Amino acid sequence: MSVLNIGDIAPDFVIKEENGATIKLSDLKNNKIILYFYPKDNTPGCTAEACNLRDNFDVLSENGFKIIGVSPDSLTSHDKFRTKHNLNFDLVSDGDKEIMNAYGVWGLKKMYGKEYEGVIRTTYIINESGKIDNVITKVKTKDHAKQILDLYGIE
Repeated sequence: MSVLNIGDIAPDFVIKEENGATIKLSDLKNNKIILYFYPKDNTPGCTAEACNLRDNFDVLSENGFKIIGVSPDSLTSHDKFRTKHNLNFDLVSDGDKEIMNAYGVWGLKKMYGKEYEGVIRTTYIINESGKIDNVITKVKTKDHAKQILDLYGIE
């Protein structure tokens, strides 16, 4: 697992989103990208995080941010999750864990004393030149947008 740091060039990727369109990270220059990795659609923490970003979409967009959520769930699962919660941003499926491995967010986790491999909830903010601007590893799922906005001094 490679760990990415502020100032590193963000690994490029090409992947399909839930509506079938293709997203290529390098085509999204001129935006600040909120690339957030989450474990699973329709779980309490992941739903809280997605809905918080949805509820703050306008202020994030007005400040040049584009949101992309990444999990290993299928495109069908993402479509249902997006529809159920009226999500207004892209969700992509990384079932082969290629993007998660490139960003160092697939790894060993512990829960209730058991170890297992899974998505380590992490958000990378990528600037307009394709470099990592910020990394959030202690995500507050119910207040994630504020964490991001605070990093940039936006109220």
